[in-house]
Amino acid sequence: MSKVFNLVHQQARDNCSAFAQNAPDGWRVVFSEAKRKDVQSDKFHAMIGDIARHVTFAGKKYDADDWKRLLVDAFSQAMRDAGTPLHHDSRVIPSLDFQRVVQLGIQTREFYVKEAAQFIEYLYAYGSENDVEWSEPMAVPA
Repeated sequence: MSKVFNLVHQQARDNCSAFAQNAPDGWRVVFSEAKRKDVQSDKFHAMIGDIARHVTFAGKKYDADDWKRLLVDAFSQAMRDAGTPLHHDSRVIPSLDFQRVVQLGIQTREFYVKEAAQFIEYLYAYGSENDVEWSEPMAVPA
């Protein structure tokens, strides 16, 4: 069993405090930023699909899964360059046979709400630079 408290108002904080006072021995408490919202995930996946339909890279068309990896990697680098790296970052290592490079680490499911919103903004910027026609209205769920 687990219990999640979203600390969005005083009553939620009071409920969390009361629960902690009465929790059984051995339980643990973890405080973290909220993970990205489903509406954010839906939004950036739709945007990545639009990019995949409209943009070529290195003379080729790629599917949405390939574009997602390319865009998340570029977004991660842009965040590092801006001095605000993601809370989890990528690592690039050689493959086991040393014939390729493998990226480890970044998963959009681990984005915090703020990071997901920043990724959506990044996709809008990338799309406008590459003449992407968006299938959805421009809005950034926060």
